[in-house]
Amino acid sequence: MAKEKTKKFKQDRKLWFRIFKWFIKIRYRRPKFVYLGEKPTTQSVILTNHIGARVPLTLELYADFPMRYWGTHEMNTSFKMLYKHMTVDYYHEILRWNIHLARLFCLIAAPLTYLFYKGLRLVSTYKDYRFRKSIDESIELIKDGNNIVIFPENSEDGYLDELKEFYPGFVLFCERALKRGYDLPIFASYLRRKTNTFMFDKPIMFSELKKMHQNKYDMAKYLLDRTNDLGKMDLKLIPKYGT
Repeated sequence: MAKEKTKKFKQDRKLWFRIFKWFIKIRYRRPKFVYLGEKPTTQSVILTNHIGARVPLTLELYADFPMRYWGTHEMNTSFKMLYKHMTVDYYHEILRWNIHLARLFCLIAAPLTYLFYKGLRLVSTYKDYRFRKSIDESIELIKDGNNIVIFPENSEDGYLDELKEFYPGFVLFCERALKRGYDLPIFASYLRRKTNTFMFDKPIMFSELKKMHQNKYDMAKYLLDRTNDLGKMDLKLIPKYGT
């Protein structure tokens, strides 16, 4: 009896975007995925480093579990807002590019980036009262079985190998989800850029995290430390891992 072929996982994306991603694969190689515990399946929160566009692109191309991403609303509202955000906030202030070079480069990069983020259907995040809407939308996505991917690092000094701070917005989301009956497992993860290895820590349930740390900043610091530890871990000490 012939064996049934295993159906290849595909993110819930539109056809045009799947075709668009096929071209992006030329630039980004498949990483080695290492799971220190269980692999994310559904209804979890994944915290990870950013490394500019590399981590979201790598996850989108190669992860085999359903995901929706948080992204700052400047990247997801209008092309004009995205162009300004990329030029000033990202390339000039974070990457320290000359502002004129950044503006010239973004004439090409911004349209492609805008198209990509529209294809991802980002959950827009805000720094004001509108963040409540982001949380409510994320809970609905959790109900549908999605994992929510969040990039919580403070990148004011650029994307560092040693992350210096996590913003605690994800704690507010997990807290509200818990009140609605969803005790979410949280995965700390880290893409090691030199070896192209994607590390996933053992998940911790939000209810357990609350028992350990009552303050949202202490929770964020704990997971920041776990994330940084993934970047330093000696893989030779892990007998079997990955996919």
